[in-house]
Amino acid sequence: MLDQPIHWETPGTSRIPFAVYTQQATHQKELERFFYKAHWSYVGLEAEVPNAGDFKRTVIGERSVIMTRAQDGQIHVVENVCAHRGMAFCRERHGNRKELVCPYHQWSYALDGKLQGVPFRRGVRQDGKVNGGMPADFDPKDHGLTRLKVAIRGGVVFASFDHQIESLEDYMGPVILKYFDRLFNGRQL
Repeated sequence: MLDQPIHWETPGTSRIPFAVYTQQATHQKELERFFYKAHWSYVGLEAEVPNAGDFKRTVIGERSVIMTRAQDGQIHVVENVCAHRGMAFCRERHGNRKELVCPYHQWSYALDGKLQGVPFRRGVRQDGKVNGGMPADFDPKDHGLTRLKVAIRGGVVFASFDHQIESLEDYMGPVILKYFDRLFNGRQL
C-alpha cells in the first residue's frame, strides 16, 4: 500500500495522526534526517576498545556498525556490511581480531575497513582453463567497507555516515560543548 498524505485533524501536537508512526516513507525520511545525513552519532567509548584489534558492534539508526582499534592505535568505525554480497559479517558484540572476515565468501578487511584479500581473485585453473575470479580491472581500493567519519572528544567516540559534516565541536555548539567537557574532562574512563 502506498503512503498517503498525512491529515492532521486538529491543530497542535496533542493528537498526532497514527500514520506518522506507521508510514514507511516517513520512517525513511527520519532515518536519513536523524542518523545518516548531517548528524554525529555516539558509538562508544575509547575505553571499550583499549587494545589493538579490539572491536565493538553497535548500531546507528538501523545500520550495524563496528568500532575498531587498528594496530596503529587509531579508532575506526565501519559499516557491518561486506562489500561483496552485502552480508552483515560480524555477529559478536565485542572481541579482538587481527582482521574482519566475512564468513560468506571469506573477503577479508583490515580493521580500518580496507579490503585485504579476496579468495580465488584470479579464478581457479581447471583443465587448462581459468574459471571464475574477478575482472582484470578489479581494484581492492574500490571495494572496502563503508567507512564513517570519526571524531573523539574526552574519550567519547562519535561517527557519521556524512563525510561532509561539520566538525563535532561546531555540531555541538559552544553551550552543549561546555556541558559535555564538564562531564568528559579528560579523566581516565
